[in-house]
Amino acid sequence: MSAFDPDYKPARVRPSPNCGERKGGRKPDMLILHYTGMPSAEAALDWLCSEESQVSSHYFVDEAGLVTQLLPESARAWHAGQSCWKGESDINSASIGIEIANPGHEAGSPHFDEAQILSVIALCRDIVGRNGIAAERVLAHSDVAPMRKQDPGEKFPWQRLHEEGIGHWVEPLPVGGGRFFQEGDAGQPVEALQTMLALYGYAVSVDGAFNAETAAAIRAFQRHFRPERVDGIADASTIGTLHKLLTALPTVA
Repeated sequence: MSAFDPDYKPARVRPSPNCGERKGGRKPDMLILHYTGMPSAEAALDWLCSEESQVSSHYFVDEAGLVTQLLPESARAWHAGQSCWKGESDINSASIGIEIANPGHEAGSPHFDEAQILSVIALCRDIVGRNGIAAERVLAHSDVAPMRKQDPGEKFPWQRLHEEGIGHWVEPLPVGGGRFFQEGDAGQPVEALQTMLALYGYAVSVDGAFNAETAAAIRAFQRHFRPERVDGIADASTIGTLHKLLTALPTVA
């Protein structure tokens, strides 16, 4: 990729070679947020810009809040990998990707820096506004690839982004007792849970068997929408929060 003018005007540009064309001329209507999962921001940015890595994103935000654009938004970045949302499997063609410098779960899930979050908010607001991305299409990498990914993780401040006009959110139900479902359970109530997950967008089979795929989707959901406890168990708080989210989705005229 040769030099280009940034879509987000405050960004500096450092082109990555790892890109292609969006299939069918697809316009991006999703925004996917990641953490880098690497010890340093410098190493992560070098990796995203290395032909050897075969990975990239459109934007990179370091701990101090400096935004670097690696690819024009019109290009297909290689950030989501094998992923799916609402039955669509080519997430790279459908989305814009932001990598946020943070070493992630393997380093104990450190909090994101305040300057970094302020920059992420400003960047997301600009991208969403220019591309007309719906709130419910602002997602975590773990949402679209729950069997493989955990990022940006339960420490990422999704509620704060929502308060700034970015992303879908409802107040999660308190964690407590009550009936729950977990891996190994089966039956109609599990099928109903899977139906709710699939309606929201998660790639789960609706077969009534609470398997590893369903548990991974529940963990991804909890990381994004009920971060107080991430355990892959569908307790009353998780199921109730999912129901609230579905009810809060905009209706199609």
